[in-house]
Amino acid sequence: MNRTAPGADTGDEATYSTGEVARRLGVSPTTVRSWDRRYGIGARTRTSGSHRRWSARDMARLERMCALTATGVPPAEAARLAAAVRTPPPGEGTGPARPAASGRAGAGLPLGRVRAECRGVARAALRLDGTALDELLAVAIRDLGLITAWTEVIMPALHAAGRKWEGEPDRYVEVEHFLSWHVSGALRRACPPLAPGRPHGTATLLACMPDENHTLPLEVLAAALTERTLLVRMFGAALPAECLLAAVERTGPVVVGLWAQSRGTADRALADRVAHTEWGPRGARRKPAVLALGPGWAGATGLARPPGLAEAVAAVESRVALFTAGRRPPPGRSPR
Repeated sequence: MNRTAPGADTGDEATYSTGEVARRLGVSPTTVRSWDRRYGIGARTRTSGSHRRWSARDMARLERMCALTATGVPPAEAARLAAAVRTPPPGEGTGPARPAASGRAGAGLPLGRVRAECRGVARAALRLDGTALDELLAVAIRDLGLITAWTEVIMPALHAAGRKWEGEPDRYVEVEHFLSWHVSGALRRACPPLAPGRPHGTATLLACMPDENHTLPLEVLAAALTERTLLVRMFGAALPAECLLAAVERTGPVVVGLWAQSRGTADRALADRVAHTEWGPRGARRKPAVLALGPGWAGATGLARPPGLAEAVAAVESRVALFTAGRRPPPGRSPR
């Protein structure tokens, strides 16, 4: 069956497959079919092959059920309440049924207009459903690629969960922690460590600044570089300054990426010390290129500051390619 054009759904036209519904809601297809069988809150249309096809009205009922279960209402009661609410078609009554394509979460997180995959991830995180969340993250990374999955699916969901609400400063903190943990696991599963034998002299060293504990952006960069078969040494959160300098001297990285989430954790003096750290035999000493990563470096001049994940990956690839080809730039000069 062909999909209708955006905005052409009258509310009754069966537009979505079960897989699409599951991705938009943040549950597994098995769960959607189970709700249909157990609670009678399912698709009102079947194809000639008995496959379920879901309309915007069907989606609105399921969104209502997801919102209720997210607040602790038992599934059977949530299904009864969702089915009892009449959803008017577009243009009737107080307003149109809000289909999943409207770009809003429908379950509490302020997402705005985002991809359907992001809405699904947000709903699964809000319900603290780790099984569904792992599946949705894996599918997004596999189908969209790691960079797109991060920028268009994971980051918007994390930002929505971490947003401070007026009068409720701690709202959704548990959701943000839960989502971050599962994202970290999904990144490691998507890009396992490289096999032995990679040239260590072309490694990239990634670390948070000494007072910085936000590691997830570095984890996704490490995964993206590993996906491209580039060697990465990841040191994670709050690496002490002297330990950072010692690691640079010991490993001789081509690039050092330093993450700072806030200006309070960005230390320009330390970044300069890293950039001037030398190693190697006399007459052939070299220094790393330093990438200042994260919003904490805003306003810093004289440092290479990739604005996003794709740009950071490109900067590392460029520097490694130059070094591998033997066309090393002048010492201390950062890649553009």
